[in-house]
Amino acid sequence: MNIYEVMERIPHRYPFLMIDKVEACEPDKYIITVKNITAGEPFFQGHFPGFPVVPGVLIIEAMAQSTGILTFETMGGYPHDDSIFMLVGVDNARFKKQVTPGDVLTIRAEIARKARNVWKFSSQASVDGETVCTATIVGALTTRS
Repeated sequence: MNIYEVMERIPHRYPFLMIDKVEACEPDKYIITVKNITAGEPFFQGHFPGFPVVPGVLIIEAMAQSTGILTFETMGGYPHDDSIFMLVGVDNARFKKQVTPGDVLTIRAEIARKARNVWKFSSQASVDGETVCTATIVGALTTRS
């Protein structure tokens, strides 16, 4: 799935779109997404000058966006005009390594549980096969209105 197909499934846009492509997706099971980290990312201006590091909260956001895509793929591919997938919880987040310009952040998320409109995912972010972050992501399918 390329960037345009990603943008058909989640409402995020630059500078807050944290997914560049989907490498693999098996609805109702898992997704693998990619975010290319460039030196031009706007958050590097302040985090940290002279020592650019991707904020952990943005790694979590990339995980959450990945789970939103997986949710919509599981439900048939595209959100309805009024539907949106919202991050409602993060459990057991652990950061193991810094992510810096030039890194390719790969995210794998697996559906752990779903009940009605609440979904729980086991998620892992890695760079060059080395884990940089793990977390349980909880999201809810809701409407914008």
